[in-house]
Amino acid sequence: MVLITYDVNTQDAAGRRRLRLIARQCVNYGQRVQNSVFECVVDAAQCKELQHKLISLMDKERDSLRFYYLGNKYQAKVEHFGTKASYEPEGVLMV
Repeated sequence: MVLITYDVNTQDAAGRRRLRLIARQCVNYGQRVQNSVFECVVDAAQCKELQHKLISLMDKERDSLRFYYLGNKYQAKVEHFGTKASYEPEGVLMV
C-alpha cells in the first residue's frame, strides 16, 4: 500500500488543470480517502509508473507530492476515526 498526498497551487487556471489531472491519475490506481489523499494498492512497477506520471504533471516550483510506503502489512498501520466509513482496499469494487 502506498499513500499518496498532493498539494497543488490552484491560483490560476493552469494549477486547477494540474489538480484535475493529478487526481484523475490517482483515481486510476487507488481510492480517494481525503480530498488530496489516495490509498493505492500497487506493485513496485505500478508505483514507479504512477510516480513518473504524477511528477510529469506537477509544477515542481509550486506543487508538492508525497508518497508514503506502508508495505504489505498496511492493515496494522492504518486507523480510521470519524465519518466516511472505511473500505477494504483489496475487496471487490463494483463500478
